[in-house]
Amino acid sequence: MSPEGGRRLDGGYETSDTFSDGAVSDGESSSPDIEAQKMTITPARNARKKSILPSFRTRDDDVLSGGGDGEDRDADSHSDITDITDPSPANSISSVNSISSLLKEKILMSLPKALKRRKKTKEYKLRAFVAFLFLAIVGLVGFAHVFYHQQVLQRAYFEKIRFNKEDRVVKLYNKDGVEIAKGYLGVNLPPTYRVFPCLAENRKNGKVCLEWMHRARLYLSYKEEQEKDTLFRCYTFTWESLSEDTLLTDCFENGEQHGHWWGSVLRRYFINSRGVAISVDPETPLYVSINAQDEDRLCLQARHDKFAYVTHNGLPQLNYSVCTSRNMKMLHSFLSEKSLWDGIKEDEESFIHSLLSEPVWQIAPRVKEQLTENFVVSYTESVNTLGFVRQGHVLLNEHWQQYVGDLSLDESRFPTMNETIDIIHRRGFRIALTIQPFISTESRNFAETVDKELLISERNEEEVRKVPALTRYKSVKSAGMLDVTHNETVPWLCSQLKALVDVYKVDSFYLDMGTAYDMPQFYLLRKNLTNPDHYKSILTSQLHHKYQVIGVSGAVHRPPAPTFVSLPTLSSSWESLQVIIPTILTYGIIGYPFLMPGPVGGDYIPEPPRPGASSNTTFHGFGIGDQKSPEAHLPNKELYIRWLQLATFLPVIRYSVLPSDYSDSQVLEQAKTLTTLRQQIVNPQLIKLVSEALNSGVPLIRPLWMLDPFDSYCHTVKDEFSIGEEIIVAPILKQNTHEREVYLPAGVWKDGIEGSLRKGSRWLHSYKVPGDKIAYFVKMPDNTRF
Repeated sequence: MSPEGGRRLDGGYETSDTFSDGAVSDGESSSPDIEAQKMTITPARNARKKSILPSFRTRDDDVLSGGGDGEDRDADSHSDITDITDPSPANSISSVNSISSLLKEKILMSLPKALKRRKKTKEYKLRAFVAFLFLAIVGLVGFAHVFYHQQVLQRAYFEKIRFNKEDRVVKLYNKDGVEIAKGYLGVNLPPTYRVFPCLAENRKNGKVCLEWMHRARLYLSYKEEQEKDTLFRCYTFTWESLSEDTLLTDCFENGEQHGHWWGSVLRRYFINSRGVAISVDPETPLYVSINAQDEDRLCLQARHDKFAYVTHNGLPQLNYSVCTSRNMKMLHSFLSEKSLWDGIKEDEESFIHSLLSEPVWQIAPRVKEQLTENFVVSYTESVNTLGFVRQGHVLLNEHWQQYVGDLSLDESRFPTMNETIDIIHRRGFRIALTIQPFISTESRNFAETVDKELLISERNEEEVRKVPALTRYKSVKSAGMLDVTHNETVPWLCSQLKALVDVYKVDSFYLDMGTAYDMPQFYLLRKNLTNPDHYKSILTSQLHHKYQVIGVSGAVHRPPAPTFVSLPTLSSSWESLQVIIPTILTYGIIGYPFLMPGPVGGDYIPEPPRPGASSNTTFHGFGIGDQKSPEAHLPNKELYIRWLQLATFLPVIRYSVLPSDYSDSQVLEQAKTLTTLRQQIVNPQLIKLVSEALNSGVPLIRPLWMLDPFDSYCHTVKDEFSIGEEIIVAPILKQNTHEREVYLPAGVWKDGIEGSLRKGSRWLHSYKVPGDKIAYFVKMPDNTRF
């Protein structure tokens, strides 16, 4: 058979054109002779099966087309082609070449479809890639915009600090590039106000100067110091107000809160566990807020007012430094004052040792009239009767005078006090009197001090009239206050004290300066003080040069040695007991190593209950419990014992209520045991730490993080403390409690109750503490083996 002639395929050519060898045309004859002759002819090349496919040279648009009716055409063509047969000998399927040709044709048949499918897939991938590329470009442009505003505008003015002057956000980083502090500067400046570089005449060498026109000017400076292998970086921020309407306020994020408020002792110093500390210049008219408006922020504000910062020159300035280091302990040590008291005398250091090793016996009866000469004699006799305590220092409160400010003993109650003091001395006691800068209007010295203009005057428009500014002080309802800036005031006060020393042989004085509320509101000093807090420092330092000052009630600067600083007065309650440890740790951290806690059991009782409230509290003095009880004027027995246990490990132990005042012998036995414990373990450790405190300023009573600044638990424990690095104390601070959680820092510790050895860096859960015991642990050598 011959192939169908004239049939045109999609390729545009005849199928007959593809048959080239051994084909017979329609016009030729097919006689047998001729056929035989042809059969003897040897072909020039092997015959192959005629192709049943069209030529592969099809149109490009057909091959590359991805749609239309191409698939239908392929199906039709394939159906027609497969019906073609050819019986010619040249097309024998037995030849090897024919098999090869068939395989090639099969491949060629499927190739156009595969190309089409692959092309479709490639088109989808191309479109997806273009879309992805477009989104990536948009994202990169957006990121670049954000990066520009957040990073480029946050200029690294100095090492490890970035400041965005537009948003006024400052960020500090540690050596590893981790953010450790974030501040918001000038929070009261309108956000629309633009910032400009300062004019040349307002710039200062080594400082970056930025100005908000007619509002404020900011100076930034930087310094770093190296101590051994530790680097300390300090950044100074100095704001100058250019308008009376501008309140200079900077805030810093607090993070997790474990801070404690101050009491009667101040230092403009804040430190956190990330190794960041803020120190404010003492001349700044400072106001502080912590977590105001439910924001976890510490805010510093410079503001003049009509009370504390009434005296000033020009507009307020906010000046402070932010220092960083790799850990809290190193930073605190770096910022602590070194060589605190150069040139301390031998007798002054001996006086410190006596306060650490001997009790202070505070005689402060509930009623002024009860403080008599006989009462003092009886009290000291009771102390001697105890038989297990050292005599120590007898401290009389302000009621040794008839009126506050007399500065002389009330002869009606102390007719032969010189002889009594002599007896007290022979018994081994020292005598100390409480003095204060307040002069009652009923005092015999009030008229004299007014006449000599030794009192703080009232601020008024008529400067010629020197009217004393009156205030209140404790039970005194009307009193004047000595003006220590007057050149004649301190000499007059010293002359009054000299008479007491000469006549009565008084050993020392305790200086009670009251609180900020005791300062006259509209005061006027002879010499202006930019900060009224300096009043306490001036009075303490001037008295120290003349007489022995055993302690002060408050301070803003560390008093000269051997003066101790007292903790605030506390009521006789369990809440007050829980305040002692955070307070004493805070005082120590801000630079006051020598501290004098209040008396065991508290200073006073809470205010009387309101109508309808519980009546188990008396109205004044000590008195917790039933007023009809003979011990109504005493603190609660359990509270007294737990308070005594804590006081045993503090720098100074102070008594007002004696253990023998209780009828229960358990109290007295507990006092004996704790006294022995203090003499054998605590006192030697405290005395050993005196030199270190004087030379480096580190506190005697320390938080646990000073033992291990990298232990996160040590930063959060607030009801434990350490004496140096050798003793850890964990007292019971809650009523009817006989167990507690105890955390031990790294090391090996000897249990003070059981005597067993315990490994540190772990919690002791539900640690049992009997009522007559206190949990404490003594550090053992590092090579100690269990």
